[in-house]
Formats: sequence, structure tokens, C-alpha cells
Amino acid sequence: MTETMSKDTPELEAPLTLQQKVVKELREWGITLSIFIPIFLVFSGLFYELRVIPSESMVPNLQVGDRVAVNKYAYGYSRHSLPFSLGRYVPLPEGRVFASMPKRGDVAVFEHTHTPRVMIKRIIGLPGDTVTVRDGQPVAINGTPIERTFVRRVRYRKHDSGAMVTAAEFTESYDGETWLTHDIDGETGSNISVDYVVPEKHFLFMGDNRDNSMDGRNPTGHCPPSSAGVIDEAGCPPRPGSSPESASVGFVPFQNLIGRADTVLFTFYRCSRAQADPCMKERLWRGL
Repeated sequence: MTETMSKDTPELEAPLTLQQKVVKELREWGITLSIFIPIFLVFSGLFYELRVIPSESMVPNLQVGDRVAVNKYAYGYSRHSLPFSLGRYVPLPEGRVFASMPKRGDVAVFEHTHTPRVMIKRIIGLPGDTVTVRDGQPVAINGTPIERTFVRRVRYRKHDSGAMVTAAEFTESYDGETWLTHDIDGETGSNISVDYVVPEKHFLFMGDNRDNSMDGRNPTGHCPPSSAGVIDEAGCPPRPGSSPESASVGFVPFQNLIGRADTVLFTFYRCSRAQADPCMKERLWRGL
């Protein structure tokens, strides 16, 4: 007698072919990403985003390979707050919303004034400050030199050229804020002698690696000085002979700020690779 299958007995599913398995897996990934990507974009646009340090301009506090958490709500939001630098292409209005004034000494991430590059430097000059730069002398703010205290000497191999250098490490202090800087032996800067009067809603940025940072001290990205050697205007194109790519950041508008760098989460920097002696700061979950 031939057996018949009961209506209550489930039929066995035929095994999936390789193509069907691939299609099913891609569909599952598509559903997952369609949920995850919007959440990621909202989080990185409103709260925190991860930035990779590409140069040695902020040594000793930041090294090439550091992964830094950037606080996006610290200063409010502008079109530059959009993740992946989308603010360069989205026609949003200028200015900021929920704005909060940065503090002197903050390490901030911002859009370069003349080119679509993201930079990270320390805020030295606030709106209305007079910052005096004289080659070979401590920077002065409103007539008071930044206090410098020698800490130690450090020897390491530069990331860009591979040359071994020795640097003097200092603690700098001004108005209750302190940070570390480096002066590289044998390098004296660019013979700059300028007074910068920071315009309203602008900031003057400097790198902590004072002899290896193209920052607001260099006049190539600034407006021409007055007859008294004072630069107090913003918004000019780079100086003649300087391309936008080679010009300094000049005075950085408030709207160009992306956020405040708060923490080195982790790093691929290795003291052994840099032959650093002594090894500079530990770089795992370290506040700036």
C-alpha cells in the first residue's frame, strides 16, 4: 500500500543553492546596514566622531596614528559638523546653532580656511586677543608672555622625513590652562615678527610641535599687515606666491570649527618604531 503524507506533516524545504545563499546573505546585510548607517551618521554628526592624526604638528600630545574622539556638540553645530566633510557640498547656511564659545587651550578640529582639509591644532588666541609672535621668543598674549617651564629632552625619528631629532619639552601655562609643547633643536622657525589681533568670531591656532607646524603664526594665509606690522583682518586669499595648499590657516572662523578633541581612544603609534627616547605619553584612552 502506498503511504500518503498527512496534511499536518510539514514538507521538507529544498536546500538552498549557492546563489540563493549569497542573495539571502546580501539581503540580510542590506537590512542591517540600512538600520546601522543612519544611526551612525546621526551619532557622528551630533555627538562624537573618530579622527585619525596624520602629522606630527601636535607632538608630544598627539602622535601620527592616534585615534581621537572629537566632541561634536562642544561648540554647537555648523555645516562643517556633518560627518565625512559633507558640509563642503551641502548648501547649508553659514553660522552656528547652539553655539558655545571655545576656551583657550582647547585642542580643536576645524576646516582649513583656504582648502577643504581638516586640521587639528590648539586654540591660543581668542576673539579680541593680541598675540605677539617674535621668532625665538615665547608667544605673548595681550602683552603677557606664555609661561614656559622646561621638562626634559626627547629624541625621536620624524614620521615624514625619517630624520632623528632632539626636542626640548616644555610645560606652557597661561590664564590657568597648561599644555605640553616641543621645540626642535637647531630649528628656529621663519623669522616671524608679527602682532596678530584676532577678529571677532575668529581664533588663532598653533601646533604644539612649534617647529613643525604650519599654523596661525605663519603669515602666508593671513591678510597683509598694516604699516605697524599688525594683522587684524580675516577673509583675504593666500599671500602672493602661496597656493591655497601651501598657505597657513590664517584666522579660523568660528563656523569652521568641527568639534573639540577630547580623548585619544587608541593608537597605532609605537615608541619602538619612532625610536623615541624616552617614550612619550601612553596613548590608550587618554584625555587631552
